[in-house]
Amino acid sequence: MKGMILAGGLGTRLRPMTRVTNKHLLPVYDRPMVYYPIECLVNAGITEIMIVTGEENAGDFIKLLRDGSELGITRLEYAFQVGEGGIADALKLGRHFVGDDKVCVILGDNIIEGNIKQAADDFRKQASGAKILLKEVPDPHRFGVVEFDGDEVVNIIEKPKDPPSNMAVTGLYMYDSDVFSICDQQRPSDRGELEITDVNNEYLKRGTLTSALLEGWWTDAGTIDSLLRATNMVAESGANKMNTNA
Repeated sequence: MKGMILAGGLGTRLRPMTRVTNKHLLPVYDRPMVYYPIECLVNAGITEIMIVTGEENAGDFIKLLRDGSELGITRLEYAFQVGEGGIADALKLGRHFVGDDKVCVILGDNIIEGNIKQAADDFRKQASGAKILLKEVPDPHRFGVVEFDGDEVVNIIEKPKDPPSNMAVTGLYMYDSDVFSICDQQRPSDRGELEITDVNNEYLKRGTLTSALLEGWWTDAGTIDSLLRATNMVAESGANKMNTNA
């Protein structure tokens, strides 16, 4: 299974800091933000990784990460996303990198306490389809939210005003290679983006979407408040314990 880290965007909610650098290069406690999704993938046995970023700061990623070997990466590639076309638009850039393999996609500002090794192992055994990782949150209106019929996922709603549950879809997704043709079929939302929720709902419609609960805490670090929260969580949990295999 290949890995993709989506680290583009303009980071407008973190200005003025992001006027001089990509938000994923900002520090979270004692390490650059992008280190955390890299560790998440490597600890799940995913060591061939593509980082999707904007052209302006691409050189800074190369200067920081070099060939990636110091972080356990065996193959590191980059792709440039022009503009802000959404997660599904960025995902399409990995078509040739992933090939016929499966792929684990993680948003570059997502930081977790535990690891995804069990979920990744389960998806490797899954014949086809997709897997999403879920987490109960106090503010589900900010996320893609799962609607249940009993224990069965029946719909995913993007940023609902009246959430059907408190279970959010985290920024961790696993797909088979059909994801690229599915992304090609999507049309921009009212926000002008290709929504990853639409991709996930297509797999749900096909009956090939599975889900798992994400253990431990999870946060993004895309705003001033969430960047501070992520830093405090990492510091309190012990930076050297992040994303280790238990």
